[in-house]
Amino acid sequence: QVQLVESGGGLVQAGGSLRLTCAASGRTFSGYAMSWFRQAPGKEREFVATISWNAVATYYADSVKGRFTISRENAKSTMYLQMNNLKPEDTAVYYCAAQRANLGTSRSSLYDYWGQGTQVTVSS
Repeated sequence: QVQLVESGGGLVQAGGSLRLTCAASGRTFSGYAMSWFRQAPGKEREFVATISWNAVATYYADSVKGRFTISRENAKSTMYLQMNNLKPEDTAVYYCAAQRANLGTSRSSLYDYWGQGTQVTVSS
């Protein structure tokens, strides 16, 4: 089992920044690709970004490319999402997820573990 806990969400004005943190416990963190997803009210959960188990490879959704940066520190069993130049359309609950793979996919059904989510609200 892997337990995931997100933090760092909040209310920010458009153009501002936030850094989300996902703290993992349980099985070996480095054995998992890690990803961020988000879900806005009335919408399906969507892929945001993923990072390989060794932090060598990353992949982003087009909607966040150039604004968000995913990173991880295996020694701390922690993953991050630095979000810059936030837009109102970034408003959602953000979830971290772990997949037993080298690099995560955009398909949420393939993930093994999920956090409880953290709310990000961007005001215009």
